[in-house]
Amino acid sequence: MIAIETISRRYQDTDVAAAEERDGSAQHPQGITETVRGGTNKGGRPTSSNPRKLISLRLPADVIARWRATGPGWQTRMADRLSKVRL
Repeated sequence: MIAIETISRRYQDTDVAAAEERDGSAQHPQGITETVRGGTNKGGRPTSSNPRKLISLRLPADVIARWRATGPGWQTRMADRLSKVRL
């Protein structure tokens, strides 16, 4: 029969390991820790030198329909046209 103390120690070891994984204090091989904590580039799209900002703009339905009728890339073309306007 397994002693209650041994069973209790097994559960404590499991709880400690789970807590270390949750808080990031577990020992990981070099490189994995950096990726988990955001120290290395995880891939994806490169950062833009001129990032775009999200706005909300209400336009008449017919204006949007005409831009959409120009085909794929209509938002980019609209942004290019708007950037050329001098205020």
